[in-house]
Amino acid sequence: MRGTEPDAGRGPVGPRVVHVVLPGDIDDPGTPSGGNHYDRRVLSGLTAAGWTVREHALAGGWPHPDEPARSALDRVLAGLPVGGVVLLDGLVASTVPAVLAAHADRLRLVVLVHMPLHDDAEARALATAAAVVTTSGWTRRELLDRYALPADRVRVARPGVDPAPPATGSDTGSALLCVAALAPHKGQDVLVEALAALDDDGWSCTLVGSLTVDAGFVDRVRALIRAHRLDARIHLVGPRTAGGLAAAYAAADLLVLPSHAETYGMVVTEALARGLPVLASSVGGVPEALGETADGQRPGLLVPAGQPAALAEALRRWLDDDTLRTRLRQAAHRRRDTLTDWSHPSAVIAQVLEEAT
Repeated sequence: MRGTEPDAGRGPVGPRVVHVVLPGDIDDPGTPSGGNHYDRRVLSGLTAAGWTVREHALAGGWPHPDEPARSALDRVLAGLPVGGVVLLDGLVASTVPAVLAAHADRLRLVVLVHMPLHDDAEARALATAAAVVTTSGWTRRELLDRYALPADRVRVARPGVDPAPPATGSDTGSALLCVAALAPHKGQDVLVEALAALDDDGWSCTLVGSLTVDAGFVDRVRALIRAHRLDARIHLVGPRTAGGLAAAYAAADLLVLPSHAETYGMVVTEALARGLPVLASSVGGVPEALGETADGQRPGLLVPAGQPAALAEALRRWLDDDTLRTRLRQAAHRRRDTLTDWSHPSAVIAQVLEEAT
């Protein structure tokens, strides 16, 4: 696994203080998310690089804040010193352009966009920022295509990934894994329909992810599983973190990500770090996360989003074709060696913050 560039961890000379504005649920173990994990890892990296990180976690249902939440953000920003550098999670910043505009002249605002909202409020909010950071090249292109932002003010800091031991895998490739909160945009209903179309190949599928984001959708997925009599084959195990998540990856043969939208797809690189091939929807930044080996081989399969038949066909190919499984596993192991660790996004954001001062 690659590290970061030799000088990318260089910090600014003198005091290095950044105020960080985050959604209040960032550390809620019941709703782990890629965005929250990214924020935590980057802030740890900034601290390790010598920055003083002062966090301001705001309750209020972001990205749909109530008036008390808006007022709380206004008070936080008003209390910061002139010229202060502020890193704001996009879930907060992109919804409150008027609050940001009131403080943009006296503060150096940097917005970290995980998921673009594609609306006028976001356009006005990002216009107030000294710099914008995105977590994928795809997101950067989206923002530049939609909004009148100077290209040199929008930077990419792709997620890193921790080194992990390679998964051993089984001969049949039958252990399927999906890691994502159960929610409509993650497409687990599409996955159940696709699995129902398979012949009895001895497969099993574990769905790891929060069951509290959308109770109605969870009920729909459970009903589909019952209707197709797949209760013994598809298992909803709720969220897993740390060792529990590592164990789920270690027991898997293939990561399946049937999302309708992804800005990057951190679970893709988490799987690749273990040499696991990936079957995913070709949406957003997923192809970017999947990447290619040095010789141009893709370590997985991409299918159109929202099409159970296409997903089922790809699953059949994986389960039935020994040669395909071997090729994809070899490519995943080669791709594993090209992944960057978490020092990379921390270093990019540190440089952006330094330039904003």
